[in-house]
Amino acid sequence: MGKQAVTLIGLGPMGQAMGRAFLAQGHPLTVWNRSPDRADELVAAGAVLAPDVEAAFAANELVVLSLTDYEAVHAVLGQAGAALAGRVVVNLSSDTPERAREAAARVAERGGTHLTGGVRTPPSGVGDPASATFYSGPRDAFERHRSTLEVLTGTDYRGEDPGRAALLYQLQMTVFWTTMLSWLQAVALADAHGITAEEVLPLAKETADIGQFVDFYTPRIHRGEHPGDVDRLAMGVASVEHVLHTVRDAGVDTTLPAAVHQVFARGLAAGHGADGFTSLLEVIRKAA
Repeated sequence: MGKQAVTLIGLGPMGQAMGRAFLAQGHPLTVWNRSPDRADELVAAGAVLAPDVEAAFAANELVVLSLTDYEAVHAVLGQAGAALAGRVVVNLSSDTPERAREAAARVAERGGTHLTGGVRTPPSGVGDPASATFYSGPRDAFERHRSTLEVLTGTDYRGEDPGRAALLYQLQMTVFWTTMLSWLQAVALADAHGITAEEVLPLAKETADIGQFVDFYTPRIHRGEHPGDVDRLAMGVASVEHVLHTVRDAGVDTTLPAAVHQVFARGLAAGHGADGFTSLLEVIRKAA
């Protein structure tokens, strides 16, 4: 039995990597991109370029979307016409959980099935089974196409709610982008003192490994406890003030450390000075 044919829409770096992975494993591939020239490499490798979105949907039951956001997704769905009926749309585009649910409802209204995906790897990890993607949506559709989706990455199914995969992905991005931005802040501060990014590298890697801290604090958070036996928020406020002053003295942008200080200061004002760092959850859970 031959490999399942796939339609792939969206040929940015991630889409290109997905297309190469499908072709490498012998899956017949139809592609479409708003800028057709982006398909040249994949077409040369054996893919078929659809003339328009409707033809791309009509070509195969399984349609994978790799687009920037759900505005682009809705634009594509709007061009699919009657070809959307009977299709399984695996939406690997990034956006909010609520927009994932909206897209799933729109696809269902037009006779299709929507699976949300959250890809947990950069393009370089596509094709590696050690990488993973969150999936959520109708389980029968996921199981029916699981082996094909595993050409891209390992699969991590998280239930029927189409917003679940998007939420889990955004949880990871919350940690990732904040951590990466703090690294750039440190590099800028180091540079202001004549220290290179290469010299910062081992310090950044050591500090970014927060596993032991989240392991320690998570059971306390689960119990709703924030004792000040190991750390106190008042001490944390002093620490972040030192960071803020050091950055300001160096003439480097203070937006990020000032925002961190603001959160700590709100915790102190709320009476958590003698509590542990995780008492800031009580502040963060409410909009400022």
